[in-house]
Amino acid sequence: MSDRFANQVALVTGGADGIGKAIARRLASEGATLALFDINENVLQRTVAELREPGYKATGYAVDISQEGPVEEAIRTVAETFGRLDIMINSAGIVGPTSIKITDYTVADFDRIYGINLRGAFLMTKYAIKVMEKQNYGRILHLASIAGKEGNPFMAGYSATKAGVIGLVKGIGKEYAETGITVNAIAPAVIRTAMNENTAPEQLAYMTAKIPMKRLGTTDEVAALAAWIVSAEASFNTGVVFDLSGGRATY
Repeated sequence: MSDRFANQVALVTGGADGIGKAIARRLASEGATLALFDINENVLQRTVAELREPGYKATGYAVDISQEGPVEEAIRTVAETFGRLDIMINSAGIVGPTSIKITDYTVADFDRIYGINLRGAFLMTKYAIKVMEKQNYGRILHLASIAGKEGNPFMAGYSATKAGVIGLVKGIGKEYAETGITVNAIAPAVIRTAMNENTAPEQLAYMTAKIPMKRLGTTDEVAALAAWIVSAEASFNTGVVFDLSGGRATY
């Protein structure tokens, strides 16, 4: 077992499943103590139990990251419980409606996806930094999307909010560039997770066809890149959006 993250506390949102779970497992395998946030408490507790089986240190917190009060309270609890917060990875997100024109896209659907994907990213960043500032060290990583860079048609809410996450990362990365806190993002193409199981087949086919490798990415591939970005080694990278797209991104 590597000890790259020994004595570090890593908070992962969306940690109960999918990309968040894969990243959490990778960090734990390298020594991190995990604090997992997820809105689905039942799945979260199963994941915590699963991670503890091989001896990993993991605690779960049922949190809706779109709500300021619960986010502030949960991050304060993590800081008080473990005495520090070194890493915050925000993997929580939803796709929202697909294969739908903006003229048919409801405001309620847009507000819901905004609340989780962008407002949640803002809140998690704000309150994680408040803790990290005290130790002048921290690694913040958001899961953006290639859709935020290119704009996927018929996915107005998802494309817009992931573009917002990219803007947040670039702006806050610059704000804290002279500190020991870095703020970065990964922009994956389609990754095989439960989140896209309900994506319309024609929408999924459209996105996969744009990937030169002609396959979906895996959660382990995301976790491998994420682990380096949030390590001490990645000390000269901030405000950066790392592509993970099977050749789709060409700039």
